[in-house]
Amino acid sequence: MTTVKPWSDLLGASERLDVAPAFDELREQPLCRVQLPYGEPAWLVTRYEDAKVVLGDPRFSRAAGAGRDEPRTRLHMGSPGNLLRLDPPEHSRLRRLVAKAFTARRVEQLRPRAQQVADHLVDRMLAAGPPTDLVEDFALPLPITVICELLGVPVEDRHDFRVWSDAFLSTTRFTPEEVAEHTGRMRDYMAGLIAERRKAPQDDLLSALVEARDQHDRLSEEELLTMAEGILVAGHETTASQIPNFVYVLLTHPQALAALRADPDLIPQAVEELMRYVPLGNGAGSARYALEDVELGGVTVRAGEPVVVALQSANRDGSVYTDPATLDLERKEASHIGFGHGPHHCLGAQLARMELQVALGTLLHRLPDLRFAASEEGTVWKTGVATRAPARMPIAWDQ
Repeated sequence: MTTVKPWSDLLGASERLDVAPAFDELREQPLCRVQLPYGEPAWLVTRYEDAKVVLGDPRFSRAAGAGRDEPRTRLHMGSPGNLLRLDPPEHSRLRRLVAKAFTARRVEQLRPRAQQVADHLVDRMLAAGPPTDLVEDFALPLPITVICELLGVPVEDRHDFRVWSDAFLSTTRFTPEEVAEHTGRMRDYMAGLIAERRKAPQDDLLSALVEARDQHDRLSEEELLTMAEGILVAGHETTASQIPNFVYVLLTHPQALAALRADPDLIPQAVEELMRYVPLGNGAGSARYALEDVELGGVTVRAGEPVVVALQSANRDGSVYTDPATLDLERKEASHIGFGHGPHHCLGAQLARMELQVALGTLLHRLPDLRFAASEEGTVWKTGVATRAPARMPIAWDQ
């Protein structure tokens, strides 16, 4: 029997944005068996090429987890109709309904509005004077405003979204009863908005989804509700976390920060390198189940066995990246898999890229002497949720 190792024993606790040194050793070994905080044991994938196989090969299935106690880092598994829990062709059918709203061309059309929002937020920060909390005053309201306007959700309700998102991603912060309460409130809220769009359609994505449901019968009522919830949470959570993560990394890497200040044209490439470098997740991604026996990473994964991928390890694979633990804003090597890979590659990746580019460009241009308000130790990190990011990050600048 293969030994099953608890995740916490194998890698220890996640500290800030550090990648566990144990991953360096794990990538040199065959796959190992791991026990995540919840669910059945799984095979752990740590190498870049193995990760791409699991995420992109149809022999590995998300939908096969239905009815199983899926390996996971958080209590809540999400609705069975969630895009992330489906395989093609069902996954493809639902994804097509919203994919056109997130194409590179459509996202570029949103860039001026994102820039306007970012400038407005910095204007308020400048008017109030330092110090300010980068998370509350910039990182959260920027992507929330953009996704709310795109989807058709009142942005003034954003404080509720923050609690609901944290509950949805909770590992230990909320009790099971609190998770159920908050996710239930989010579902009731979205159901109310859907009812409003049925009465009075608007020029937004939610109205388009309601039309696809009511007039074209292209998705069920449950699928409509689950998709709306997913877009709202995923549409802001990653970017709202990565903005302060990226700023934190740059402020603690002054040479890279100076390079960006000297050459803003590096920002798009910097965003890609930061996506590779920053470990957003605390654990491993969603489990895939082998549909047949598959040779992977030096072992045979048997049909029916789950596999989880550690993206933070794959993005630091020394067989793919030169000096992978080094932040290199001009790196030209293989594409990162920070947005995933294969059919479940992040639907909003282009939107996130644009918002991150706008955020970094605006902060560096408008606040050229941006710094920690006191020191990096003043940053308060999230705890008890599946994503790593500052909960509060006091910053300052010269008046």
